[in-house]
Amino acid sequence: MHAASTTRFGAMVATIALTLGAVWVPGAASAAPQKPTPVKTVWLCKPGLARNPCTGDLDTLVVPAVGRSIVRPITVAKNPPVDCFYAYPTVSQQPGLNADLTIEANEINVAYSQAGPFSQVCRVFAPMYRQVTVHGLFGLTGPQVQSSLDISYNSLLSGFKAFLAQEPKGRRFVVLGHSQGAAMLIRLVKSQIDPNPALRSRLLSALIIGGNLTVKKGGKVGGAFSHIPLCSSGHQLGCAIAYSAFSQSEPPTPDSFFGIPGQGVSLMWGQTSRSPSLEVACTSPAAFSKGFARLNPRWPDRTHAGVGYFTYPTLYRGQCASDHGARYLEVAEEPSTSYPASVHPNDRPLVQSLGAQWGLHMDDVNIAQGDLVAFVARQVFFLRNHR
Repeated sequence: MHAASTTRFGAMVATIALTLGAVWVPGAASAAPQKPTPVKTVWLCKPGLARNPCTGDLDTLVVPAVGRSIVRPITVAKNPPVDCFYAYPTVSQQPGLNADLTIEANEINVAYSQAGPFSQVCRVFAPMYRQVTVHGLFGLTGPQVQSSLDISYNSLLSGFKAFLAQEPKGRRFVVLGHSQGAAMLIRLVKSQIDPNPALRSRLLSALIIGGNLTVKKGGKVGGAFSHIPLCSSGHQLGCAIAYSAFSQSEPPTPDSFFGIPGQGVSLMWGQTSRSPSLEVACTSPAAFSKGFARLNPRWPDRTHAGVGYFTYPTLYRGQCASDHGARYLEVAEEPSTSYPASVHPNDRPLVQSLGAQWGLHMDDVNIAQGDLVAFVARQVFFLRNHR
């Protein structure tokens, strides 16, 4: 069996910042953020690096419901017109409250898993940033929380400014992040891109996964962002895709860390309001309309030589749903009538729910990664043909 759980940067992603809801009292006093000291950017992924986890083998093993698997050749894009800026989730196991900028195995593995496939449509840039560590998330209390989150944000902001400094003027870009990375990106987009018409015009899309991006209830904009709307179609530019995934068999509950404003991962980007006028955004990356649509998942493949990833293109379907005050991507297996387990000879990936508080958080990106990459590809195609 494809042990997908062994390729998803280990169990550490399951420890993401959501203990904040238990240890941080919103509104607790904290010192004013200090002006960050400029430091040299350390790049986890960047064009030209000798060891770049975002430009590995992209060939993908396609496992059908029944029958022989095939390998789909995929190559890193040559001279794509856009770049992708990636912020990875909580993976650092360093002993401090905030990580240093040392590149370790967890960062390499998660970049390969989540950001690598995007290199077929864009140049991927990923700075190391001083994220709050797993230890920090469980060990912080009171004012320490905001101080460490500010360190994390200011470090990512420094990396984003370094990214912009080497970008050709006017070049379009995508921002992509998951969990703590998504929360830091919400804060970054909110302060740096959304209010800046010049930068906003360069933003192709914001893929903010598992970060509790907020919008006005029933709307496309008006929560975290004032100008950047949720994507409404598969070819829209300058919009955001956001969701957190939960299994249909185990939907979120009122104490869930994802899908509900003012709690869980929301606290990482400073969102504490539980106003009924707000909701957490959900955009189905497979279909920008109501109802289930088949998802195109992708996971790293460590089993087959010469293959970078594998996919089960007929196994999962998803739709945006609401339950217990949460807004989320509901994921279900295809009905047995169309995907009969009794005649299915191929192994299925291990996609595990972490319970009603966490859902499918470990698989948020991978469960629809093919759809996310295809969306950016359509945006790139539009740019190339409408200049």
